[in-house]
Amino acid sequence: MSLVGKCPYCDDGMVMMEKKLVNGKNAKVYTCNNASWYSEDGEVFELKKDATCSFRIWGNSLYRWGKRGIGLFEVKKLLRGEDVAVRLFSYRAKKEYFKYITLDKEYGVSVLWDMDVEEERPSA
Repeated sequence: MSLVGKCPYCDDGMVMMEKKLVNGKNAKVYTCNNASWYSEDGEVFELKKDATCSFRIWGNSLYRWGKRGIGLFEVKKLLRGEDVAVRLFSYRAKKEYFKYITLDKEYGVSVLWDMDVEEERPSA
């Protein structure tokens, strides 16, 4: 595990990066040290009853839009409240495009579909 930054959802939490085995593949997950998760099948992770925070970002959460992984640099910027532009890929149109992402309590991160990236140079 490696320290990433201060948790934006709780007062004393710190966000850590760790690797978990999901469906037989390694996946990065960024979680608050006050959030504890369990899984019965290695696919679905649920928050334990004694957890006091629910912060988590799965590194592969944007995979369906052509982004292979959310990196450490991008998560650090999100935690600092900075804009993060990511390069996505449309499989249908066969072209890349850029969008901003933001923290989301339910999903970890969300794509801001209605906001255009003025400069086509993503943060990472």
